[in-house]
Amino acid sequence: MPVASATRATVAEPSGTTGSASGCPPLKIVTMLYGFAPGGVERIAARLHDAWRNAGITSEIVVADSRTAPPIPLTHVTRAGGRSHGRGLIAFVMLVLALRRRVRDDRPDALFCAGNTYTSVAVLLRLLVGPTCPPVIAKISNCLVRHDMPVLLRWFYRAWLRVQGRWIDHFVGLAPAMRDEIAGLIGVSHDRITVIEDPALGTDDLTRLAHLRDTARRGHGGRHYLAVGRLAPQKNFAVLIDAFARFSTSEDRLTILGEGAERAMLEAKIWSLGIADRVRLPGHVTTTETWLASADALVLSSDYEGVPAVLIEALAAGIPIVSTRCCVSMDDLLGHGAYGRIVPVGDSAALAEAMTAAVLPEPASVVAARRAAAALYTIDRASALYVALVRRLTEAKLAQPSAETVATYSAPAATATL
Repeated sequence: MPVASATRATVAEPSGTTGSASGCPPLKIVTMLYGFAPGGVERIAARLHDAWRNAGITSEIVVADSRTAPPIPLTHVTRAGGRSHGRGLIAFVMLVLALRRRVRDDRPDALFCAGNTYTSVAVLLRLLVGPTCPPVIAKISNCLVRHDMPVLLRWFYRAWLRVQGRWIDHFVGLAPAMRDEIAGLIGVSHDRITVIEDPALGTDDLTRLAHLRDTARRGHGGRHYLAVGRLAPQKNFAVLIDAFARFSTSEDRLTILGEGAERAMLEAKIWSLGIADRVRLPGHVTTTETWLASADALVLSSDYEGVPAVLIEALAAGIPIVSTRCCVSMDDLLGHGAYGRIVPVGDSAALAEAMTAAVLPEPASVVAARRAAAALYTIDRASALYVALVRRLTEAKLAQPSAETVATYSAPAATATL
């Protein structure tokens, strides 16, 4: 059954080494990915894997689609099948089968589910492997409260969350406020939840983003607002465009970085509002650093999120931030209003008002506070915390009777009513 591990709200800071140099046996961690698509979940998983390898951990990524290149040079990446499979049913099946072989042949100490997208893979793998499966750690990368779903679909989604609670050993939340949300909706006890702030940055990124911001020339006329994300319904760029149209002058600019299925709809909306000369959609970019350096404010208009990596980058740069309350962790992320402005989801009037206020002069102490807050979200810190968590789960599993002696596998029943 899933291994319980007593944890505080946030894992204690590691005291030093994470590998065999500390006197502990080296660990083996396997991460499951469909591919290295231009998304925060996959980018952070790649950087965690690299940090674990550098710390002496035996880390491997099993990937279904090898057509997309990783964001950084990586070793020990295994393709699930003989050819690329994208993200469809074939990819799902091939990834599960490849992971089952890896568990059988290499006996890893833990399987890392890098985001909500991969929980279905983790659950099926757990069912196939049974009691010999190593602990599965699932990072909750997105909001679990999905008001965007129709009522019936939302009911099935909540039922699916309870299934995850039955078969996945441990859950990682990305901010303290996520702890109660995970416990309530997935139906697990607090000792099966650990909070590890999402590692969107390297330590050197903190210095570079601040330096770029401090040395950038922002002598353009008007106000320049920046938004980043896939052109998808979740991001609700339509409400952002509505908000911008409410107050913008001919000198103001809005830039939305990203690509997706809603491009045509958004372009039509921009033209219909008569602001085509003020709104740009450059498409996907490999880095947002220079854009963050030159913009006057970052705006997040999403209906739901986990912990958006671009928001952490904006904190490190020190740029003013406006966001919808798109996740339970947003107040934690923005210091309960100290680091940015938070407005209701889908409210274009409130968003417009906050965007106007965000570019007003602010004291240097606010910029410094944003940058200090970003230091919680580094890959160096999080990689060691994950290793400490894996080691505790491994020790707890070793303390149990041998899995091979268990005749049947019995998962704990869901404790709450849907």
